[in-house]
Amino acid sequence: MGSDRHYPEEGPAHPVTVDGFFIDRSPVTNWDFSHFVAATGYVTLAERRPRPGDYPGCDPRLLVPGALVFVSPVDEGDAQDWTRWWRFTPSADWRHPQGPGSSIAGRMDHPVVQVAHADALAYAQWSGKALPSEAEWEFAARGGLDGADYAWGDELAPGGVHRANTWQGRFPMENLAEDGHAGTSPVTAYPPNGFGLFDMIGNAWEWTDDWYRPRHREPAGKPCCIPRNPRGGSALESLDPLAPDAPRKVLKGGSHLCAPSYCRRYRPAARQPQTPDTASVHIGFRCVRRVAPAMRTS
Repeated sequence: MGSDRHYPEEGPAHPVTVDGFFIDRSPVTNWDFSHFVAATGYVTLAERRPRPGDYPGCDPRLLVPGALVFVSPVDEGDAQDWTRWWRFTPSADWRHPQGPGSSIAGRMDHPVVQVAHADALAYAQWSGKALPSEAEWEFAARGGLDGADYAWGDELAPGGVHRANTWQGRFPMENLAEDGHAGTSPVTAYPPNGFGLFDMIGNAWEWTDDWYRPRHREPAGKPCCIPRNPRGGSALESLDPLAPDAPRKVLKGGSHLCAPSYCRRYRPAARQPQTPDTASVHIGFRCVRRVAPAMRTS
C-alpha cells in the first residue's frame, strides 16, 4: 500500500493485509442512484439549503442549494489558484451536474457525481453495503499488480492507448480529449483491471470511509506486525491547519480532471483529502460488501 515515488502523502510504501470482500465492478451510476432516490425519496446535500450555523461567516448569498462545477479559465494565470476554475454553482446537483440547464439525459451509465460523503453512505446502507476503507479500495484498484504505478502496469498509456479517462493538454485551459472524453464517461468505456473492475482510475474520484492522515503510518518492519484491515486516521488527525474546523475523508482514483502537469493522482496509491460535505462534478463512489469471518467449531 502507498508509494515512495510520487507525492509525499502517499508514503511510506508498506505491507498491509485485508480480509476478503466484494466490491462493485464499477462506480455507482446515475441509473443506480436514480433508483435509490425513487425508492427512498432521498435528497442529497447539494439539493438542501445549508444551515447558516454550519458555515459561520459565509456570504449569505452562497447559502443556497448547489455544488462545485469546473469551468476552464481563459488564461494561464496562477497555476496553483484552484479558485480560478472551481465555482460554487447554485442548483448544481446529481441531476444537473453542471448546474441549471444541464442534465443526465443520455448519461445514465456515467458515474453519479455531485454526491457528498453522507449521500454515498446513505446509498451504501440502502443497498446493504458499505463504503470501502482506503486499504480495501487500493487493493482492489491494483488488480493484482503489486507495486505497479497504474492499475494496468507502469506506463500511463501503453502503446499510445489510454486506459482511463484523464486530462490531456494544458490544464486547466485546454483538454484535448485524446482519450475520447472531455467530461465523465460511461463506466465501462475503458478496459477493466486484473480483477475485472472498471474505472478504478480516472473518470470520477471515489469516496472512501477513512479519515485522511497526511502520511501513512510507518511500517513496523516485522512480518508479525503487518497491519490487518487498517483504517485511516481520526477526524482530529484529518484537520487541515488552514481549516481547523473541517475534517477530511480520503478520496481515491483521480478523475477526468487529473493532468500530468497538475495532478498525477490517477494511480492506485494516490490519495486526496476532501471535506465530507463537498459535492463536486468529479466526485463519485462505489461500494463494498465484506465477508463475515467463518465460524470456528471444535
